[in-house]
Amino acid sequence: MNDTPTTKTQLLADDFALERVPTQDRKPMRVVLWIELGIVTAMSEFVVASALGYGMTFWEAFVATCIGTGLLLAISVLTGIAGTNEGLPSGLLARWCGFGRYGSCLISLVVVIGCTGWFGVQNAICAVAISRATHGFLNFTVASALTGGILIIIATLGIHWISKTASIVVPIFLALVVYGTYDVLASASLSAIVRMPAPGPHLSIFTGASMVAGGMMIGAVIAPDFTRYCRTRGDVFWVMFISLVVGEFGLGMASVLLSHAARTNDVISILFGIAGWLGVTVVVLATLKLNDLNLYASSLHAANAIQLVFGYRINRGILTIAVGIAGVLASVLGILDHIVGFLVLLGVIVPPIGGIVIADYFILRRDRTALEETRESLKLPATCESMNPVGLLAWIAGIAVGYFWNWGIAALNSIVVAGVCYFLLMKLAAVLAKQPNKHFQTAPTASSAR
Repeated sequence: MNDTPTTKTQLLADDFALERVPTQDRKPMRVVLWIELGIVTAMSEFVVASALGYGMTFWEAFVATCIGTGLLLAISVLTGIAGTNEGLPSGLLARWCGFGRYGSCLISLVVVIGCTGWFGVQNAICAVAISRATHGFLNFTVASALTGGILIIIATLGIHWISKTASIVVPIFLALVVYGTYDVLASASLSAIVRMPAPGPHLSIFTGASMVAGGMMIGAVIAPDFTRYCRTRGDVFWVMFISLVVGEFGLGMASVLLSHAARTNDVISILFGIAGWLGVTVVVLATLKLNDLNLYASSLHAANAIQLVFGYRINRGILTIAVGIAGVLASVLGILDHIVGFLVLLGVIVPPIGGIVIADYFILRRDRTALEETRESLKLPATCESMNPVGLLAWIAGIAVGYFWNWGIAALNSIVVAGVCYFLLMKLAAVLAKQPNKHFQTAPTASSAR
């Protein structure tokens, strides 16, 4: 079995947006690994890790990174295995994992808005860098359209070409970062840097771990969007383990060292200010390898939401173009200046979804039999819950705890509270209904595609 594109992989690749991924279309581990490496080796890693290095000793930052990475690994492996088992993206999987038809639609709308917003923000950052490097020859609007258009094409082509792009871009990106780090640290004593105290105000281990875990938790929750292409559960583990080690310990700890050496938390300016075009190239590559994935996830969830609300099945490739254009317009209209607060809120809204999905799929197993019985035929169960009010209540509880309770690791708090609340309330509902597992009113899986 090879990893060449099938007839499904074409200019407007639908990529099984509303169905299971067949066995023959599953990919070798390296294909999904390149995608996940593109996610974790992001600019945000430098920002988070430089903040750790500024407020912690090297070994304190290392311990915080271990804790945060362990949490990310656990969540992403569990959600990723669910996606691999069923061959379903996260929005579709949620129909049988605690949310039902309309709850799944609500989740997808949140992800569409969030991922499209992130696309707009990162596209704007990239456009600003290009405009400055060309001294205005390519103005911000033109640069936004150019970089956005390239990413729309890649994401429209589907998972195969997203992985191919990452396999080229990620090594170049990492090589440039290694060069920049070496250039900055060459004249410094590494042993002295490791032993030095924190340059800035002290951060606790809990705070540091929360920063590490919270920054990537959304990616862990929607991991099934990509791990549905894995062939085995073992592949899921190694994809997540390798990518997190490279991103959190490779890039992350390098950034900690840089922040100590320069005694600042503005490592990006130091690292990417070595040479004008080197800095611009790193920014462009960082955007290229991650932003196409924002569009891809957004298009998957848009397909799910549109089918559930309107009963139409629209090709994922077409939806990629639509959300991509919306993202470029958001860049041009100044989303970079207004989106920060919303994205912080998004970081609290999405993680509880993972706790509910894990509790339902792995512990309660309410619809596992229906999913397993239809797995070999590649069909979906004929019915699902219209709405699971317990899932929505647990989701709200997780959001509230993550937003208002300022203790420990916010993303983990919201996941645990949502999962525990969901489990206990569903058990209570089953006892009251005198059933092994409670199911609320069911409806056809989706309206007929038109």
